Amino acid sequence: MSAAPASVARMGRILFDTATTLNGYLADEDDSLAWLFAVEGGEVPEETLYPASATVLVEGSSTYEWLLRENDLLAHPEKWQEFHGAKPTFVFTTRELPVPDGADVRFVAGPVAGAIAAIREAAGDGDVWVVGGGDLAGQFLDADLLDRISISVAPVALTGGAPLLPRRVSADRLRLVSAEAVGQFARLVYEVRRG
Repeated sequence: MSAAPASVARMGRILFDTATTLNGYLADEDDSLAWLFAVEGGEVPEETLYPASATVLVEGSSTYEWLLRENDLLAHPEKWQEFHGAKPTFVFTTRELPVPDGADVRFVAGPVAGAIAAIREAAGDGDVWVVGGGDLAGQFLDADLLDRISISVAPVALTGGAPLLPRRVSADRLRLVSAEAVGQFARLVYEVRRG
């Protein structure tokens, strides 16, 4: 058996890692995460509740705009580092949006398959974290690009809002890797099987 050619680089995984309510909402009807911050450990999550291996973040425009608003990032761009660090952040949008000073934000439009080469290049051999939202993560899943789904289920239920994964996903696509209690959260990790 021969070794892989030296020119073949290791590609990191593409991960959807998020918190959700018991009944499957990422945000409430006002696109707010106030429900999450009210949970013990929700304001400052334990380190095991996010993918530290990610070198690139990917967000939808609703998630990006919420972060800008919630943290007043345009007026306080230094706060960008608290969540994003120096990691390149790809934002899927069809509109022109502001960028906090010093932030490495790269706007992309169109299908995720059209942007994946640039995202992987920026990630190097690190992982890509699809931060949100659920529809964007679903687009990665539809394009057979998602490797893992990690969900931190909070002891909260909402009457409506942004759904976790707004599409049908059959049981043969996901394989449970682990389930554990992390503080007040039930941490579920699924490996995604290629369609």
